[in-house]
Amino acid sequence: MTTQRHFDEELADLKTKLLRMAGQAEDQIDKALTALVTRDSDLARQVIERDHQINALDVEIDEESIRLVTTAMKIATELERISDLAENVCERAIELNEEPQLKPYIDIPMMGNMARMMVKQSIDAFVKDDSTLARKVLTDDDFVDDLMEQLFRELLSFMIEDTRTISRAIRLSFIAKYLERMADHATNIAELVVYLVEGKIIRHTTPPGSSKNNLAKS
Repeated sequence: MTTQRHFDEELADLKTKLLRMAGQAEDQIDKALTALVTRDSDLARQVIERDHQINALDVEIDEESIRLVTTAMKIATELERISDLAENVCERAIELNEEPQLKPYIDIPMMGNMARMMVKQSIDAFVKDDSTLARKVLTDDDFVDDLMEQLFRELLSFMIEDTRTISRAIRLSFIAKYLERMADHATNIAELVVYLVEGKIIRHTTPPGSSKNNLAKS
Protein backbone atom coordinates (compact mmCIF):
# COMPACT_ATOMS: atom_id res chain seq x y z
CA MET A 1 0.00 0.00 0.00
CA THR A 2 2.82 2.39 0.84
CA THR A 3 4.54 1.71 -2.48
CA GLN A 4 1.27 2.24 -4.32
CA ARG A 5 0.81 5.57 -2.54
CA HIS A 6 4.31 6.60 -3.59
CA PHE A 7 3.57 5.91 -7.25
CA ASP A 8 0.23 7.69 -6.96
CA GLU A 9 2.03 10.76 -5.64
CA GLU A 10 4.63 10.59 -8.41
CA LEU A 11 1.92 10.30 -11.05
CA ALA A 12 -0.04 13.16 -9.48
CA ASP A 13 3.08 15.32 -9.64
CA LEU A 14 3.55 14.48 -13.32
CA LYS A 15 -0.09 15.30 -14.05
CA THR A 16 0.28 18.65 -12.27
CA LYS A 17 3.30 19.53 -14.38
CA LEU A 18 1.52 18.46 -17.56
CA LEU A 19 -1.44 20.65 -16.67
CA ARG A 20 0.88 23.59 -16.00
CA MET A 21 2.60 22.98 -19.32
CA ALA A 22 -0.77 22.78 -21.10
CA GLY A 23 -1.85 26.06 -19.53
CA GLN A 24 1.35 27.71 -20.69
CA ALA A 25 0.89 26.32 -24.20
CA GLU A 26 -2.65 27.69 -24.36
CA ASP A 27 -1.39 31.07 -23.15
CA GLN A 28 1.32 30.99 -25.80
CA ILE A 29 -1.32 30.55 -28.51
CA ASP A 30 -3.37 33.42 -27.11
CA LYS A 31 -0.41 35.77 -26.85
CA ALA A 32 0.92 34.78 -30.29
CA LEU A 33 -2.43 35.66 -31.89
CA THR A 34 -2.64 38.90 -29.93
CA ALA A 35 0.88 39.86 -30.99
CA LEU A 36 -0.05 39.19 -34.61
CA VAL A 37 -3.37 41.08 -34.59
CA THR A 38 -2.14 44.05 -32.58
CA ARG A 39 1.22 44.15 -34.36
CA ASP A 40 2.93 43.99 -30.96
CA SER A 41 6.54 42.97 -31.63
CA ASP A 42 7.51 43.16 -27.93
CA LEU A 43 4.78 40.67 -27.02
CA ALA A 44 5.87 38.43 -29.88
CA ARG A 45 9.42 38.44 -28.54
CA GLN A 46 8.10 37.54 -25.07
CA VAL A 47 6.30 34.54 -26.53
CA ILE A 48 9.47 33.44 -28.31
CA GLU A 49 11.53 33.83 -25.14
CA ARG A 50 8.96 31.95 -23.05
CA ASP A 51 9.28 28.93 -25.32
CA HIS A 52 12.56 28.10 -23.58
CA GLN A 53 10.69 27.69 -20.28
CA ILE A 54 8.24 25.27 -21.85
CA ASN A 55 11.08 23.32 -23.47
CA ALA A 56 12.75 22.99 -20.08
CA LEU A 57 9.52 21.73 -18.53
CA ASP A 58 9.17 19.22 -21.37
CA VAL A 59 12.64 17.83 -20.61
CA GLU A 60 11.87 17.69 -16.88
CA ILE A 61 8.66 15.74 -17.47
CA ASP A 62 10.45 13.34 -19.80
CA GLU A 63 13.20 12.69 -17.27
CA GLU A 64 10.78 12.14 -14.39
CA SER A 65 8.60 9.82 -16.46
CA ILE A 66 11.58 7.74 -17.57
CA ARG A 67 12.96 7.64 -14.02
CA LEU A 68 9.65 6.47 -12.60
CA VAL A 69 9.04 3.79 -15.20
CA THR A 70 12.58 2.41 -15.43
CA THR A 71 13.02 2.36 -11.66
CA ALA A 72 9.72 0.54 -11.20
CA MET A 73 10.72 -2.00 -13.86
CA LYS A 74 14.12 -2.62 -12.26
CA ILE A 75 12.70 -2.97 -8.76
CA ALA A 76 9.99 -5.32 -10.05
CA THR A 77 12.70 -7.49 -11.64
CA GLU A 78 14.65 -7.67 -8.38
CA LEU A 79 11.52 -8.60 -6.42
CA GLU A 80 10.55 -11.26 -8.97
CA ARG A 81 13.99 -12.84 -8.61
CA ILE A 82 13.65 -12.80 -4.83
CA SER A 83 10.36 -14.67 -5.17
CA ASP A 84 12.04 -17.21 -7.46
CA LEU A 85 14.69 -17.79 -4.81
CA ALA A 86 12.00 -18.32 -2.17
CA GLU A 87 10.55 -20.97 -4.46
CA ASN A 88 13.99 -22.60 -4.66
CA VAL A 89 14.20 -22.66 -0.86
CA CYS A 90 10.87 -24.49 -0.72
CA GLU A 91 12.00 -27.06 -3.28
CA ARG A 92 15.07 -27.86 -1.16
CA ALA A 93 12.89 -27.88 1.98
CA ILE A 94 10.63 -30.56 0.49
CA GLU A 95 13.70 -32.66 -0.31
CA LEU A 96 15.14 -32.17 3.19
CA ASN A 97 11.83 -33.18 4.76
CA GLU A 98 12.33 -36.67 3.35
CA GLU A 99 15.39 -37.16 5.59
CA PRO A 100 16.21 -36.63 9.28
CA GLN A 101 17.08 -33.04 10.13
CA LEU A 102 20.84 -32.55 9.97
CA LYS A 103 21.13 -29.72 12.50
CA PRO A 104 19.00 -27.16 14.34
CA TYR A 105 18.05 -24.30 12.04
CA ILE A 106 19.65 -21.25 13.66
CA ASP A 107 21.88 -19.50 11.11
CA ILE A 108 19.52 -20.01 8.19
CA PRO A 109 16.50 -18.31 9.84
CA MET A 110 18.81 -15.46 10.89
CA MET A 111 19.96 -15.07 7.30
CA GLY A 112 16.40 -15.23 6.02
CA ASN A 113 15.08 -12.69 8.50
CA MET A 114 17.90 -10.30 7.69
CA ALA A 115 17.29 -10.70 3.94
CA ARG A 116 13.57 -10.07 4.46
CA MET A 117 14.30 -6.95 6.52
CA MET A 118 16.71 -5.72 3.83
CA VAL A 119 14.00 -6.10 1.20
CA LYS A 120 11.54 -4.16 3.36
CA GLN A 121 14.03 -1.42 4.15
CA SER A 122 15.14 -1.04 0.54
CA ILE A 123 11.52 -0.53 -0.54
CA ASP A 124 10.92 1.85 2.37
CA ALA A 125 14.00 3.79 1.27
CA PHE A 126 12.59 4.01 -2.25
CA VAL A 127 9.19 5.17 -1.04
CA LYS A 128 10.68 7.81 1.27
CA ASP A 129 13.58 8.85 -1.01
CA ASP A 130 15.82 7.97 1.94
CA SER A 131 19.39 7.32 0.81
CA THR A 132 20.57 6.95 4.42
CA LEU A 133 18.29 3.96 4.92
CA ALA A 134 19.36 2.61 1.55
CA ARG A 135 23.01 2.79 2.58
CA LYS A 136 22.16 0.88 5.77
CA VAL A 137 20.87 -1.95 3.57
CA LEU A 138 24.21 -2.00 1.79
CA THR A 139 26.14 -2.47 5.03
CA ASP A 140 23.66 -5.09 6.34
CA ASP A 141 24.60 -7.28 3.40
CA ASP A 142 27.90 -8.04 5.17
CA PHE A 143 25.99 -9.69 8.02
CA VAL A 144 24.33 -12.12 5.62
CA ASP A 145 27.62 -12.87 3.86
CA ASP A 146 29.35 -13.59 7.18
CA LEU A 147 26.59 -15.94 8.29
CA MET A 148 26.73 -17.80 4.99
CA GLU A 149 30.49 -18.33 5.26
CA GLN A 150 30.10 -19.49 8.86
CA LEU A 151 27.39 -21.94 7.85
CA PHE A 152 29.42 -23.26 4.92
CA ARG A 153 32.31 -24.07 7.25
CA GLU A 154 29.98 -25.86 9.64
CA LEU A 155 28.36 -27.89 6.87
CA LEU A 156 31.73 -28.78 5.44
CA SER A 157 32.73 -30.24 8.80
CA PHE A 158 29.55 -32.36 8.80
CA MET A 159 30.39 -33.75 5.35
CA ILE A 160 34.00 -34.52 6.30
CA GLU A 161 33.03 -36.29 9.50
CA ASP A 162 30.16 -38.33 8.04
CA THR A 163 29.62 -38.87 4.31
CA ARG A 164 25.98 -39.78 4.98
CA THR A 165 25.30 -36.09 5.67
CA ILE A 166 26.56 -34.88 2.30
CA SER A 167 23.21 -34.65 0.47
CA ARG A 168 21.55 -32.79 3.35
CA ALA A 169 24.52 -30.50 3.87
CA ILE A 170 24.64 -29.62 0.18
CA ARG A 171 20.94 -28.78 0.16
CA LEU A 172 21.38 -26.54 3.20
CA SER A 173 24.31 -24.89 1.44
CA PHE A 174 22.05 -24.20 -1.54
CA ILE A 175 19.46 -22.64 0.75
CA ALA A 176 22.09 -20.42 2.37
CA LYS A 177 23.19 -19.29 -1.08
CA TYR A 178 19.60 -18.55 -2.10
CA LEU A 179 19.16 -16.36 0.99
CA GLU A 180 22.45 -14.59 0.32
CA ARG A 181 21.28 -13.84 -3.22
CA MET A 182 17.99 -12.46 -1.86
CA ALA A 183 20.05 -10.02 0.21
CA ASP A 184 22.01 -9.13 -2.93
CA HIS A 185 18.80 -8.27 -4.77
CA ALA A 186 17.71 -6.07 -1.85
CA THR A 187 21.11 -4.41 -2.13
CA ASN A 188 20.50 -3.78 -5.82
CA ILE A 189 17.27 -1.98 -4.96
CA ALA A 190 19.08 0.09 -2.32
CA GLU A 191 21.72 1.06 -4.89
CA LEU A 192 18.96 2.28 -7.20
CA VAL A 193 17.62 4.44 -4.39
CA VAL A 194 21.02 6.00 -3.72
CA TYR A 195 21.32 6.83 -7.42
CA LEU A 196 17.84 8.36 -7.52
CA VAL A 197 18.33 10.46 -4.41
CA GLU A 198 22.02 11.37 -4.62
CA GLY A 199 22.76 10.94 -8.30
CA LYS A 200 25.65 8.60 -7.45
CA ILE A 201 26.22 5.26 -9.15
CA ILE A 202 27.55 2.93 -6.44
CA ARG A 203 27.10 -0.46 -8.08
CA HIS A 204 30.22 -2.63 -7.89
CA THR A 205 31.69 -0.43 -5.16
CA THR A 206 32.35 -1.39 -1.55
CA PRO A 207 30.75 0.65 1.26
CA PRO A 208 33.26 2.26 3.66
CA GLY A 209 33.91 0.04 6.68
CA SER A 210 32.68 -3.05 4.90
CA SER A 211 34.31 -6.36 5.73
CA LYS A 212 34.61 -6.86 1.98
CA ASN A 213 36.67 -3.69 1.84
CA ASN A 214 38.95 -5.00 4.59
CA LEU A 215 39.29 -8.30 2.76
CA ALA A 216 40.33 -6.49 -0.39
CA LYS A 217 43.10 -4.73 1.51
CA SER A 218 44.45 -7.91 3.12
